[in-house]
Amino acid sequence: MRPVQSNPVTARLADIAAQAGVSEATVSRVLNGKPGVAAGTRESVLAALDVLGYERPVRLRRRSAGLVGLITPELENPIFPALAQVIGQSLTRQGYTPVLATQTPGGSTEDELTEMLVDRGVSGIIFVSGLHADTTADMDRYEQLRAQGVPYVLVDGFSPKVQAPFISPDDRAAMRLAVTHLAALGHTRIGLAVGPKRFVPVLRKIEGFTAAMEDSLGLTPAEAEALVQHSLYTLEGGQAATTALIAAGCTAVVCASDMMALGAIRAARQAGLDVPKDISVVGFDDSPLIAFTDPPLTTIRKPVTAMGQAAVRALLEEIGGTPAPHSEFVFMPELVVRGSTASGPAPK
Repeated sequence: MRPVQSNPVTARLADIAAQAGVSEATVSRVLNGKPGVAAGTRESVLAALDVLGYERPVRLRRRSAGLVGLITPELENPIFPALAQVIGQSLTRQGYTPVLATQTPGGSTEDELTEMLVDRGVSGIIFVSGLHADTTADMDRYEQLRAQGVPYVLVDGFSPKVQAPFISPDDRAAMRLAVTHLAALGHTRIGLAVGPKRFVPVLRKIEGFTAAMEDSLGLTPAEAEALVQHSLYTLEGGQAATTALIAAGCTAVVCASDMMALGAIRAARQAGLDVPKDISVVGFDDSPLIAFTDPPLTTIRKPVTAMGQAAVRALLEEIGGTPAPHSEFVFMPELVVRGSTASGPAPK
């Protein structure tokens, strides 16, 4: 019979610490995925585990070369499946297998999905429109992920508190394109329908909108902000916001997503208005099939293909040990003019 050690955990920590040439406290931090340990030190501890024949904790096992996690919001907004398709195809071409994890209302949280992917040994994770875009969220979760040795890239959102590659569209430029287009058509009361104010893309769109309204129409920031309505990024959200903007006398509405723009068109029709004869509507994303709505939607095209491919390149560089700069890569959007915008009302 083998004798039972009185304290096997302490003995194991001591053995690992001696083999790695570090303190037991450092070994404990590595095994528990705590931050504050240099990458070289972490590798020494993991190598000591291997040499001594100890099994690595699940989260610290060698990453499967094949799996990359992709965490997205719900897929009802067609821009997210479009982005997932680009990312998935790019990963597949590079020999990786994408694992799609989707957040749904009442379903798994971003943290739960992250833990699930890490437990399955993914080589890295791409986050799309995640908590990194929420100015009220705790950004420590991303540093804890880095402490576990999992590379990641963040799409649609930015936080100076997180050291990672960020991939974003130029939301300010998008609003300038939309407002300039509508002002050139003769509109002077232009409203903006956006999501909740705590999100970085929303704040940037408001900044771009107010600056463009000042440049194109001479409105003060306060006057322009009075024409901003916050709602949900849904058809119903766009409908509610546009109903309020119509009541405020707007003859044109810029929406923060194509789904909101479809809601704006519904609100206009319920008010007895014709699009674009009585009110013009501009979307954002250029989602699949949006060119076939009635009327075809004028929108700001998000550079989905370029952004998705850049996210994959940045992540594979992180995985390969030659990380891209931990800064934001910003991609220019494009105005696509279709049938939902027309000349503003003649001056009375």
